[in-house]
Order: sequence, then structure tokens, then C-alpha cells
Amino acid sequence: MLCYNRRLSITIRKEGGTMPKKYLAGIDIGTTGSKAAIYDLEGNAVASAYEEYTCSYPKPNWVDQDAAFIVSSSMRSAQKAVAQSKLNPEDICSVSFSAQRCCSIFVDKDGNILRPMISWQDARTVEEVDDIAAKISAEKFYEITSMPLNTLYILTKMLWVRKNEPQIWQKVHKVIQLQDYTLRRWGVDGYYHDISDAGFYGLWNPFEFAWSDLLLSLFELDKGLLPEPTQSGTQVGVISKEVSDETGIAAGTPICVGLGDQNSAAVGAGIVKPGYMSVSLGTGSLAAAYLDSPFRDPHAKSMVTNHATYGKWQLEGIQMGSASVYRWFRDEIAKLEKSNAERSGKDVYVLFDEMISTVPPGAKGLLLLPYFASAATPRWNSNARGAIAGLTFAHDTACLARCFMEGITLEIRDMLSALFNSGLEINKVRILGGPTKSALWNQMQADIYNRSVETLKNTDAAVLGAAISAGVGIGIFKEFQEGVSAMVSVGQEYHPNKENVKLYDELYDVYCKMYEGLAEKGVFDLLAGIQK
Repeated sequence: MLCYNRRLSITIRKEGGTMPKKYLAGIDIGTTGSKAAIYDLEGNAVASAYEEYTCSYPKPNWVDQDAAFIVSSSMRSAQKAVAQSKLNPEDICSVSFSAQRCCSIFVDKDGNILRPMISWQDARTVEEVDDIAAKISAEKFYEITSMPLNTLYILTKMLWVRKNEPQIWQKVHKVIQLQDYTLRRWGVDGYYHDISDAGFYGLWNPFEFAWSDLLLSLFELDKGLLPEPTQSGTQVGVISKEVSDETGIAAGTPICVGLGDQNSAAVGAGIVKPGYMSVSLGTGSLAAAYLDSPFRDPHAKSMVTNHATYGKWQLEGIQMGSASVYRWFRDEIAKLEKSNAERSGKDVYVLFDEMISTVPPGAKGLLLLPYFASAATPRWNSNARGAIAGLTFAHDTACLARCFMEGITLEIRDMLSALFNSGLEINKVRILGGPTKSALWNQMQADIYNRSVETLKNTDAAVLGAAISAGVGIGIFKEFQEGVSAMVSVGQEYHPNKENVKLYDELYDVYCKMYEGLAEKGVFDLLAGIQK
């Protein structure tokens, strides 16, 4: 299997000598949209393009997607960005990717997809988690993988397909993730898998940098089903003429292994040294703290994955639904406001900010548990469901809008509490993602976390992280830290408002009691059973 792992020095000829090419392309293939951006070597985006798509929800807590369509979308986004840039495509010297993690794609020996991709948000595999627990304790599973046992992982999806779709399982040649499939569609031979994303198989030992033979044996899985673990920022191919026609990127441009989207976002936020943490708000939310040495959460509530920098790690907490929950509010509750915004040419989220600013913190006593796609860090309850408490006739759509924004952020606080309680010292928190365009939400984060937070000049940190990976892959940067120093810039800092902090401390206490009451009385389990 051919692997381009050399470092390339790429130049273009000009009259009077040579000068380095100056642009890198990053492609982010997210849960609800693909974004392509072209950057100069100082991290300035010269062009970007975005295309939105959707998920399919065949049953409650089932989430499927069309991987082939998603990758085609990434190609269209790239073509739009290249056209918008007005650059000579030859001046884009490398391309790499950021892709949603923990997506299960089953392909046959010819590379054909056998069934819809199972999303990371999918929680259909509760029974498979029980099957795993019958063979290995949750404690032993965490000892090997540093991942709390949950429906999130691809192992559970492999067991589900094997049990429920045996006719498909018989044809499975490889079980790959979205970036692996993307690299293949973009012209790479073989299946290369980013090491930073491998932990989400539930079969990976992040400290040995290898698949677990014990877990493979326990669940009778052949290692040949899995892709080849590959270091982030490794060149594995070049753009073909056919792909060039679809993307606008010149044939022969190096293609480099990128990162899982949240690992990429951590790089794009500059989380490359101890004491730094990022909080990324996207379809889901994720907190990631850099680890310079092996570390496990003593409470086994947080995840440990491999960092983009080979030989390093990051401690993670994950929220299964974040901006996607707010988007649900936009599409299902605030249809009138959305329609009015569209007619007036106004951004609906700007309209929401204006509405929310008329409502005091605490949303007049409304509280949301945003478990639309189950609860992850630190609750790890696949049967958890969304709930609103405190409704009265005094509440209106503006109160609901604030309630949704606050509930999403309170769950992030719940997640951060687990990371802080692990004993890891954090002294710098950077927030990122589309919601950081809202100054109101940024201040709310500082107030609810009771910590100062920094935004980034480039809010599309995952795309920027992919571009940095592209630069590492061809030797423009010797390592990710060098790429971060060159391309990542901090924006604004927000400090906690003491009065709001006190209120949100009280609201967080109610949040915890509300979750515990519903969980301990079996309400979540009963509702999940009815939905099933």
C-alpha cells in the first residue's frame, strides 16, 4: 500500500527566482454541513464556502446520514471556495480534512457503501452496550480504552449490524469513519485512519497507540476490518484529474490525513500546550484539554484521545446535542421568527439574541435539559431525554429562546465540572464554533462556567486545524505547534459577571437535581422504552 509520508518543499517559479506557495486548504465535513476554506500562512481566510445538509431520523435516537452525498458536498464547497478566492489553483499547495468523528461506514471489497452511515449521535445500541458489559466490566473497558462505556462507539454499531443486519454484515470488508471514506473519494488508495480519531472505535488503546487484541478477540472481530492508523499530517496521495474537476483544486496537489473535527478544532484553537482547554460549540459540544503525558480521569467520567501531535493526548468531555438543539428550537418552536427573519433578510440568530436580551438571566425560572441525543459526559446515560421544567403562562418565545441557550450551556458546565474534578490544572479556556459570533452567548459562557474565556479571530477552528494539518503534511510546518504559532490568533476575552455567576450557580444546582430526579425515578428509562 503506497503511503506518501515524505515532507515536500513546494515552490512556484517567478521571474528572478522562486518563492514559496502561500495557501493551504482546509475542508471540514461536519454533521450538518461542509465548509471549505483557503488560508494564507498567517491564518487569514482568503475564501470560504459552506453547504448545509441534514440527518435522517428513522426512529427515536436513530441517526443516519448519506456519506456519499456528504463527501460530494465537501467537493462542491471546495470548488466554490477556490472560485471565490480567484487564486491560481496551483498556488494551493496542500489540502487536509476535519471530519465528524465516530461515524460508522460499512463498505464491501469494492468500496461500495452497504448501508446508511450511522451517526455519532445515534444511540440505538443500548442492548449492545449491555452485551459488551457482560463480557468485560466498564472499569476494564475504561482501563484499556480510556473511554467510558456507552452507545457512542463504533464497536457497538458493528455488533448491532452483525446481529440485526446479518445479510449486510456478510458483505462487510471494512468498517471506516467519515474521513477515511473522504480520503478515498478524494483519490487516495487504501483506507487511512487518523490516530486522533481511533479511540471512537472503542477498540483502541491510546497509550499503546494500537488496536486492542483483547477487545478484538472478546468480540470476535478481525483486525482486517479496521483501517490503517495513520499520524495526523501525513501525506497519503495527490489530487487526481477527476477530483480536480470536481473540487477546483489542481491535480497533483498533496492530500494529507487530517483530524477528527474536535481534535482539529482544538488545534485551530491553539490547544497545543499544558493548561489550555477549548470548548467547542457545534452540532454537539466538546471540551478538550492538552495532555503532555499519559493521564486518566480517576473518576472515569472523561475520555482520553490522542492529540494531533503524535505521542501526546487530550482529555475530552462531549455533549451529544448543542447547536443542533438550538437549531431544533429554530426549526420547530420559532418557525414564525425564522420566517420573519428570512423575509426581512435578517439573521435569525441575531433576532434570537435580541429576543433573549429582553429576558433576565434564568429565563424567569425556565430550565432545559438538552438531552435530545442522550447524555454523555459526565452522566453517560443513553436513555436520557430532553425536558423543560418551570413553564407558566407568563413565559413566551423569548423566554424559551433563553432557556434553550442556558440549558445547552449548563450541560457544558456539567461536562467541564467532570474535567476540572479529574485533577487536571486548567488556566486558559478558549471558546469556539459558530455560536461564538454571539457576544451574548459568549458572556453567558463566562458567567455559567465562572471562568474568563477567550474567543478566536477565526471562529472556524476545525477548518483552520485542517489547514494546519495540510501544512504539517508537506513540511511547511515542522510540527503542529509551529503551525499554531503561525496561524492561530486570539479574539476577545470575556470575564464572569459576579451577579450572574451567583444566579447560574443556583440554576446549575436545580439542573443537577432535575436530572437526578428523572434518572433515579426511572422516568428517562420509561420514556425510552415507549419510544423504542
